[in-house]
Formats: sequence, structure tokens, C-alpha cells
Amino acid sequence: MIVLLLCTWGYIVYDKSKSKEEITQLQTQFTNVDSARNAVQQQYNDALAKMDSLTGTNTNLQGSLAERKTEIDKLKSEIRSILKDKNGDLSKAKAKINELNGKINDLLAEVDRLKGENQQLTAANTQLTTERDTLNNQKQQLQQNLTTTTAEKDKAVDLGSTLHASNINITAIDVKGNGKEKATTTAKRADLLRISFDLDENRVAASGTKELYVCITGPDGKPISIPAYGSGTFTTRDEGEKVFTNKVNANYEQGKRSPVSFDWKQDGKYQTGDYKIEIYQNGFKIGEGVKTLKKGGLFS
Repeated sequence: MIVLLLCTWGYIVYDKSKSKEEITQLQTQFTNVDSARNAVQQQYNDALAKMDSLTGTNTNLQGSLAERKTEIDKLKSEIRSILKDKNGDLSKAKAKINELNGKINDLLAEVDRLKGENQQLTAANTQLTTERDTLNNQKQQLQQNLTTTTAEKDKAVDLGSTLHASNINITAIDVKGNGKEKATTTAKRADLLRISFDLDENRVAASGTKELYVCITGPDGKPISIPAYGSGTFTTRDEGEKVFTNKVNANYEQGKRSPVSFDWKQDGKYQTGDYKIEIYQNGFKIGEGVKTLKKGGLFS
């Protein structure tokens, strides 16, 4: 009886020891499985972090890489399903994580390639922009030079087209009662001044009507101006505003000498002394002359 009791207790102690050993083994296996699962989970998390870094810094490239991203999203979904299942196949999860890393690495390589191409395009665009700006500056400079040249040409043509008066002749005319005319040199017999001159040949000035301003200054030094007879003021190039006595429209033919003649008659008597006649065209003085009228004797 004692022996039997001892055997029974011995079995119980042995069985308890065996159970503890099995529990310890199971705990070890669980710990190992859990560690393996954590390791796989960490690998998956690392892959996700790499993917998030890629898409976070290259959002503008997602559209062109949408197909690869769809494949990656499918793998991510499959791996999540395995890891959520406590009895999931970790080796299968590892294989899919390796596949995921491969696709992510391919995507990274593609992104790097596209970045390189983009940098090249940016550099080329910068160079083209620089060349465009250079060409625009050159164009503006050429336009400015052309404008300057055109202005200088116009100025040269303007100056070159200014006419010149020569053979200026001023004659005092005594008009008789019967209408006959006779030249005179005395102031008291002068009824009008006949002014004639030639517009010299000019190959620049165009043919057409030319406005001539005639300024007559009396012996007293004052300009003769009778508005009722057409006198007024005009602007000269060198002297500013100036009073003119008479304006004459003369027909001119390019390259040919053109004679001009007109009469100036004033209301009152002419003074003795020098009458100065100045002729202006295009704002410039083109000729001048002087006519001296004498006092005259008793019978002159």
C-alpha cells in the first residue's frame, strides 16, 4: 500500500514536471512566432515608410506611375491580410514584402530617372530662357538702333529737303495813274515792293506746294505786320516765334530751279532807309536781301 502510494505520488510529480516543460516549450514557440511576426511586421512597416517617403516627395509623379502604384497597393492589402491573421503564413508574408520592396525600389529608380530627365529639361529650359532673353535684348537694341537710325535719316531728309533762295531781287515800283509801272529808288514815289527770287535745285525735296514765310523789317527796325493783308506769326527752328509779313505758296518741282515773285503793298507811305527781307521755309531762313529807299530830291 505504501509502495503504491509512493508510485502514485511519483507519477503525479513526473506528470506535473512534464506539463511544465511542455508549457515552457509552447511559451517559447509562441514567443518565437510572435518575434517572427513582429519582425515581419517591422519589415512591412519599413517598406511602407519607404513608400510613404516616395509618394510624399513626388506627388506630381504619381499620375505617370499610377499603374505601378496600383500593383503596390494590391500587395500592401495582401500583406495586411496575412499579418492580421494570427495563423497567417509568415513566409508568404515575407515573400510578398520582398516583392513589395522590389516594386518600391523599381519605382524609386523610375522616379530618380524622371527626376534626372526633369533636371535636364529644367536646365535646357533655363538655357532657352536665357537665350530668349538675350535675343529679346538684342531685338530691342536693334529696334532702338533702327528707331535712332530712322530718326536720324528722317532728320537728314528733313534738313536736306530745306530749300535755298537765290537771286533775291527787291524793286520799289511807282504805279502811274494810267496803270503803267516804273521802278524807283525813292521812298515817296514807291507804291509797292516787288520781291522775286529763285528756289534752287534740290534733289531731296519732293515736288509740290511749298509754304514760304516772308519777313519784312522796316527802316525803324520793326517788323511790318498787317493782319488784314495776311500777316501773322510762325515757328522757326532756331529763333522761336517770329512775325511774318506775307505767306507765299510756291509750286516747286524736284531737282529744278523755280522762280517766285510777289508784290507787297502797304497802306501808308514807305520810309526812307533799308528794308530787310528774310525768306523762311521749313522753319529755316533760306535767304535774305535789303532794299534801300532814298529820300529823293525836289524833282525826283
